[in-house]
Amino acid sequence: MAGKRFKWLVYGVIIIAASVAITLWLGRPEPVTVIVKSAERGRVQDTTANTRAGTIKACSRAGLSPATGGQIARLPVAVGDQVERGQLLLELWNDDLRAQVSLAASEARAARALTRQACVLADVAARDAARLRKLRDKGLTTEEAADKADGEASAQAAACEAARARAAVSQSQLDVARATLERTRLSAPFSGTVAEINGEIGEFVTPSPVGIPTPPAVDLVDISCLYASAPIDEVDAPGIRVGMPALISLDAFPRQRFAGEVRRVAPYVLDREKQARTVDVEVDFADPKDSHGMLPGYSADIEVILAEHSDVVRVPTEAVLEGGKLLVLQADGMLHERKITTGLSNWAYTEVKEGVEPGEKVVVSVDRDGVADGALAHVEASAESDD
Repeated sequence: MAGKRFKWLVYGVIIIAASVAITLWLGRPEPVTVIVKSAERGRVQDTTANTRAGTIKACSRAGLSPATGGQIARLPVAVGDQVERGQLLLELWNDDLRAQVSLAASEARAARALTRQACVLADVAARDAARLRKLRDKGLTTEEAADKADGEASAQAAACEAARARAAVSQSQLDVARATLERTRLSAPFSGTVAEINGEIGEFVTPSPVGIPTPPAVDLVDISCLYASAPIDEVDAPGIRVGMPALISLDAFPRQRFAGEVRRVAPYVLDREKQARTVDVEVDFADPKDSHGMLPGYSADIEVILAEHSDVVRVPTEAVLEGGKLLVLQADGMLHERKITTGLSNWAYTEVKEGVEPGEKVVVSVDRDGVADGALAHVEASAESDD
């Protein structure tokens, strides 16, 4: 009997222990699902980026229009044509001005011929006067004849000088006529591509009234040299200097980022929008070949690299909590809050000087419900980041 009682007592203890274990198991908190990434060694850059979308711009671009109004008579180029510097793009009707240039050229030639005539006569008169002075000294001619010869020589010299002045006036008139004619011609100020033409042969073009911009007759752009321009918040602008390295990204090339270099920081602040004061920053492509195939007007973002640390411990920036803390996944599946000391940081990575070691798993899904210090966690996915 005693053996039976002991046996039932053991069974009872086992049943009670099992009940307690089942109760504890059923009453345990459900694990939260988290996404983790490993702390690692790599490069961290301190960067600043534009506040609004920037633009790819051409180093040389000009909206060109004739300096005077008139009717289009020649349009020797078409949209998309490659033109060289000085090449004619458009010409207005200018037959009257051509005639004026021809008339002025003829008058200039006549003035030069008259100048040569007057100066030859002056030279002859000067030689005659010299001979008569010698004869006077020898007593072979009168003083009156010698004086008359000297006067004639002086008069002819003055006539020569006057003829030269008239020739200079005629040349200036020719220059004016040519300049007036040139105002009816539109030539390329640099080599480039004709991006747009506003006008056809026979149509009239007029200069823009003061303060009222009108479309240019020809839009010329040099797409062989491109750069990115974007607004940077005024708070970040003081740390940017010409020559700093930068990165350029475009919506048109979503999987690529291009190396660049700051070429210009605007010397003024724009306040086009309330509470949004910005400074325009321009970035050149480090390798001009990178911009081949791009078009002016593409939207672009820039990221200026202010400082860089290599081979440091880093974690995804999204894992860093307010106050410089991380949630580290421990071997037992529990989350442990860890205080860290941070260094450089950007949108992707944050440098950790103290508080975490390479290989430790940190939680990046910190905004999920239940993700907190002491919580039991289940890993949904893990991803190792690239340098």
